[in-house]
Amino acid sequence: MLHLYDTVTREVRELKMREPGKLGIYLCGPTVYGPPHLGHGRATLVYDILRRYLEWSGVQVRLVSNITDIDDKIIDRANRENRDWSEITHKCEDVWFKAMGELDVLRPTDVPHATEYVEQMVSMIGDLVSRNAAYTTDDGVYLDISAVPDYGLLAHQSLDDMLSGGGDREVLGAAQKRQSADFALWKFSKPGEPSWPSPWGEGRPGWHSECVVMSLELLGEGFDLHCGGADLRFPHHENERAQAVALGKTFAQHWMHNGFVVDTEGEKMSKSLGNVTNLVDLVQHYDPRAYRMLLLQTHYRSPVKVGQDNIDAAVNSLAGLDGFANRMANASLQTVEPDATVISQFRTFMDNDLDTSSAMALIFDAVRRANIAAETGDSATTAALASAVTEMTNALGLKLRAGDDIDTAIVERANALDAARKAKDFAQADAIRNELQAAGYVVETTKDGTRVRRS
Repeated sequence: MLHLYDTVTREVRELKMREPGKLGIYLCGPTVYGPPHLGHGRATLVYDILRRYLEWSGVQVRLVSNITDIDDKIIDRANRENRDWSEITHKCEDVWFKAMGELDVLRPTDVPHATEYVEQMVSMIGDLVSRNAAYTTDDGVYLDISAVPDYGLLAHQSLDDMLSGGGDREVLGAAQKRQSADFALWKFSKPGEPSWPSPWGEGRPGWHSECVVMSLELLGEGFDLHCGGADLRFPHHENERAQAVALGKTFAQHWMHNGFVVDTEGEKMSKSLGNVTNLVDLVQHYDPRAYRMLLLQTHYRSPVKVGQDNIDAAVNSLAGLDGFANRMANASLQTVEPDATVISQFRTFMDNDLDTSSAMALIFDAVRRANIAAETGDSATTAALASAVTEMTNALGLKLRAGDDIDTAIVERANALDAARKAKDFAQADAIRNELQAAGYVVETTKDGTRVRRS
């Protein structure tokens, strides 16, 4: 039985299912105004690993992850670049799902767009107004957080310690708020901005109103699990929950948050890794599996440092696992059941708050033992351990590659890329990289030189 840390109770507890054998998950998705960054990649990979493990365990998962396709950041970019806001959102959504495909992240069961649910958002806000839980100012409609007795439950802070304004920008009507932490449910539009009709005036929904409507519409009251990055805990998730409480509705039963991506100094980082400035760059310059590998070796709630050294280490670890898969594929082993003891231990680790770092250590130990068994001629043990490795890596979404031989001509071009880099002819190096990628190869540049493998 899977146990996960619950942000509300601050303890690892059983992940209970509203309906046995089925789990409803809501994951806050991207605001599509630019390329996805490394923090986005961590969140989507963490919950892809969770989903894959649950499905491997026999649970039917419904994962809802939204697209925020109307937001101040989208409008700001559209104004700066003199472009239609919808052109930006469509292009950025395409970039997002292309990057997710490269990372082998399963597409969510449902992908609701905020603009598809504006009518339902207006209805919800109207209900809050009728309950005297929301009020109108000169710039929009705000939630009165005094209507939520336990406001701050997720943040584990008193109102005095929270950010003034609930994380919203300074706007015309902010001075009219009843409490400093009251937050915008509906924002009146300025001339030329995208807008929708409402009883209070033309405008658009506030960010916090979008996810609460989509999650309840698709998963219903009391859905099983709400996920997202630690930076969303407050104000976004706190304010989602507040609206549901003010409506008298039961919201998520369990809250799960992943840790930050940090730089080598331990500061939160969403960009910058040498020549990697975002997730798109990462999957272009490295085997996309390397990021999954790196994250699997870190507990999901811990900060993870992303630097050249640990990306290179992840690439090397993958090479070792691929080499093992290749050896086993050529060993003419019989098809047998996975080693039961190893699989049982794997379940124990994963069921204990998704302890992927211990699970990966178990996988590497199984590889070591299988290699020893193969050297001593113990084919039965080798086959059982090799089968267990395949079973566990599949459960984690880490696909191993066997028999990935590279033509001599391609190896020579990789050597030429290294020579160009050594000569500081970066234009030539980039040209060779582009040539290899166009030919269908993943190009990995590490301190030890360039590796290529089929994509």
